[in-house]
Amino acid sequence: MLSAETIRSLLPVLFGLPLVAALIVKLFGQKQSQARSLALVFALVHLGLTVDVILSAYLPLNSRPLDPNPVTRHSPIFLPEFVPGDPGSGHKASEIISTDVDSHTTTYNLLRFSDVDATGALKNPKMKSIQFFIGLDGLNVWMLGLTSLIMLSIVLVSWSGIQENAGSFYAWIFALQAGAIGVFLAFDIILFYVCFELTLIPLFFLIGNWGVGPTRREAARKLFLYTLGGGLITLVGIAGAVLMVYNHTGILTFSIPELSESVSQMLSKADGNTVAGARTLQIFLFLALAVGFAVKIPLVPLHTWLPGAYSEAPIGVTVMLSAILAKMGTFGLLRICLPLAPDATLVVGVPLLGVMGAVGIVYGAFCAFAQSDFKKLVAYSSVSHLGFVALALVAFNHEGMSGGMLHMVNHGLSTGAMFILVGLLIDRYGTTRIVDYSGMWAKLPKLTFFMMVIALASVGLPGLNNFISEMLMLFGLFDLRNANVTTISFGVVGGFGIFLSAWYTLTLVQRVFFGPLREPAPAVQGAIVKDLNRREYWAIAPLALGCLLLGIFPQVILTTMDRDIKALTIVADEARHRADHGK
Repeated sequence: MLSAETIRSLLPVLFGLPLVAALIVKLFGQKQSQARSLALVFALVHLGLTVDVILSAYLPLNSRPLDPNPVTRHSPIFLPEFVPGDPGSGHKASEIISTDVDSHTTTYNLLRFSDVDATGALKNPKMKSIQFFIGLDGLNVWMLGLTSLIMLSIVLVSWSGIQENAGSFYAWIFALQAGAIGVFLAFDIILFYVCFELTLIPLFFLIGNWGVGPTRREAARKLFLYTLGGGLITLVGIAGAVLMVYNHTGILTFSIPELSESVSQMLSKADGNTVAGARTLQIFLFLALAVGFAVKIPLVPLHTWLPGAYSEAPIGVTVMLSAILAKMGTFGLLRICLPLAPDATLVVGVPLLGVMGAVGIVYGAFCAFAQSDFKKLVAYSSVSHLGFVALALVAFNHEGMSGGMLHMVNHGLSTGAMFILVGLLIDRYGTTRIVDYSGMWAKLPKLTFFMMVIALASVGLPGLNNFISEMLMLFGLFDLRNANVTTISFGVVGGFGIFLSAWYTLTLVQRVFFGPLREPAPAVQGAIVKDLNRREYWAIAPLALGCLLLGIFPQVILTTMDRDIKALTIVADEARHRADHGK
């Protein structure tokens, strides 16, 4: 097992290695074989380091207390561990307790707003810096693992499909991975936002240059403009949250843990009039913050960029979009919106985002059933599933947030695997039309077996991964404890969404893989279509195994995030108390 200091040193490596990989693959991957071999090596190295970090960090993350911190004398909402530049890393535990050293901060400054004295300390300690503040906690550690695992599958599934400028393709994919990892690891709100927005550049070029349809450039442009516009509104919300804390405390900080703590303390100690004013301000901040995340998820009606982007993108990019990048939106709700605007989450989170998520559950399911295109069907299924996640998160209770966070991982595995299997079928026959296929079990039994496993995982079969997370989300929706929403209709819609998921998914499997054999012409004229090869096994088998293991052992993830979810639950209960007592 790695030491804490080694983990602390490896986190910047996990963030920066994809950027190094992008540069090397671009420079030295002139041929397709060179580019994909280099990409595979870097993906394997990154996955190996990530697994080592997660295994070593597992027990320390599980043992984090919810009790008050000995330095700050309160229980922080977010408690990042293994922070690079941690000022307490060179101290013993007894020294940390007896001094003012906070072991969950960093000294790595990116942009200072105050001059420093001869000792390197800020002359004005209330004007803090934008920092390279990354770390691990129960909310991001498994998203880090998912991102690294999915990257390996993307490299393998793109192996033969990307033939032109393969070096540039893999370089942009690695840049995309770096941005996603930055979002999940960041505890500085500006660093979070920069990484969130930088993912747009690789996506624009990947879809525009390597897309598979005639309207790929239009799809890339629409995706870019939608997400950029939403992100700029979110930036306004970020600036407003920072200034709100600055006006109350006199401290300019960009640390997400400090901002969350300041908002919580401001609301708990203020009088009724102050809280009422802050609640009104929170509503505007919540709406601004949530726009960019809602577009990224995407929630209906901000989803119109999705059909074109998912259907026109190469399969590896579609996998990244559905499995990882969509989760940046739901993760942003949990990391940014809920702790920085807790009262507004109760007032407008469920009534507004909840309705959007509920509409998305039903609308996405019916659109998925109506599709004649493989990729669009799975794309609309993501709209339905992620609407469920967003609805559960803004329910703002322990079960809803736990289930939503677990479902981010589960959905990443199942939907990523579904897109990979669809991509492997399209690679063989060159058509995405569902009606062109029938009885493929007889021709491709191994691929069909994996499709059955992933389909059953997607519909929430007990024993597979989605079952536990969907049940937790449902429990959260039936126990909203929200004065603004007194109906059980959200829980009913969530349950109906699970039924609809089984309806369109199993219908797809029945149409394509069972019945009389109807086989399209091979994509390469005269080619003999074969079942899964060894490379394709390695692309899909780890994801299918993950669906099985998390169906049996979901507690592995739930235990790690429990401390952070409980801290957010305390914030939610305090907001409910203020609402109930008119404070």
